[in-house]
Amino acid sequence: MDPKRPKVVIVGAGFGGIEAAKALRRAPVDITLIDRTNHHTFQPLLYQVATAALSPAEVAWPIRHILRSQKNVTVLMAEVTGVDLRLKRVELKGADPVDYERLIIATGATHSYFGHDEWAEYAPGLKRIEDATRIRRQILIGFERAELTNDEAERARLLTFVIVGGGATGVEMAGAIAEIARYTIAKDFRRIDPRTARIILLEAGPRVLPTLPTDLSDYAVRALTRMGVVVRTNTRVTGCDARGVDLENGRIDAGTVIWAAGVVASPVAKWLDAEHDRAGRVIVSPDLSLPKWPDVFVIGDVARATDQNGKPWPGVAPTAKQMGRYVGKLIMARLEGGTLPPFRYRDPGDLATVGRRAAVVKIGPLHLKGFIGWLFWSVVHIYFLIGLRYRFIIAFTWLWDYLTFQRGARLITEVPRADRSGGGE
Repeated sequence: MDPKRPKVVIVGAGFGGIEAAKALRRAPVDITLIDRTNHHTFQPLLYQVATAALSPAEVAWPIRHILRSQKNVTVLMAEVTGVDLRLKRVELKGADPVDYERLIIATGATHSYFGHDEWAEYAPGLKRIEDATRIRRQILIGFERAELTNDEAERARLLTFVIVGGGATGVEMAGAIAEIARYTIAKDFRRIDPRTARIILLEAGPRVLPTLPTDLSDYAVRALTRMGVVVRTNTRVTGCDARGVDLENGRIDAGTVIWAAGVVASPVAKWLDAEHDRAGRVIVSPDLSLPKWPDVFVIGDVARATDQNGKPWPGVAPTAKQMGRYVGKLIMARLEGGTLPPFRYRDPGDLATVGRRAAVVKIGPLHLKGFIGWLFWSVVHIYFLIGLRYRFIIAFTWLWDYLTFQRGARLITEVPRADRSGGGE
């Protein structure tokens, strides 16, 4: 690094952090990108890892590989523990702090259990590769244990899958699990019929996919119902344990519970001692900077940015990508003595897949559903993958799955605990 060049530190290698780094590729700055993992994950397809359609390596790529040709970037795998705004320093766990002149924080969000963090043990959410492989194991082992038991009540419980939350992730998970049970493994077992599995989607609000228009939400419910999914709206979860969920008006015994009901921002507000909303998102200025600290930017799911009418921008991948590009260009403009107008989100549309041949898409006034929506959804997701090789791999995988009803990543794996018995090899 050139000591005379401005130092830009980016915390988080999600959509926002990666886009910010790329936007600064020609800037006369030295960039340090910090993330606690060594890979960038394409989160919109994590549910396909969780349901055995794709392997983890097909939706995650090494950060160093993504930025290998960008000479002004240094990647550090480290966990950030805090930020000293006055000293302009990022504190790291078990490592020396990193100084900055401009700081971009894009650390994303995690699952929110609305004050009941103890539910996380029984109802995993879906934000990381580790979450996806855990859920995959839980889903597949449910069928295996149902094959093993002779207790009909226990078998019914093991073959019950509850998804809490009717947003895009919940709808996509419900549809994918139904496909596994109805098609992928329907003929693989001898003592059970996987097609008898109960897949139940719970939504506390009046309808699923609440950010989409009513006609698309209603279509999603009809499509899920045709696949055998039970959709229950206006149903709030009040408890969760190893054997199912408690509701305001009853209980569902289940072998697998998956949480897709809400998110909370990473602890950036605490690091910065900043004003934040109920979800922990830092309230930022129109240019995405921290009020009173113009060289500190917060973007993506950890930022509460609003339009001119006070309406918050949506917490989705396109928002994070656009914010990252904006901040990178803003830093370049300021280095050249200029500036940019406030950030403005350009909505590319909303979409969600319900299953084979079924998806819903909203782009402005245009509404797509069914097979046409599914084709559009597939093309969009393949286009935004990183690297031509991965686009071909996933396109071929989806085509093969579509033609054969097979899913190629149905492995049940678990990291064994270390042997502490004192014995040798």
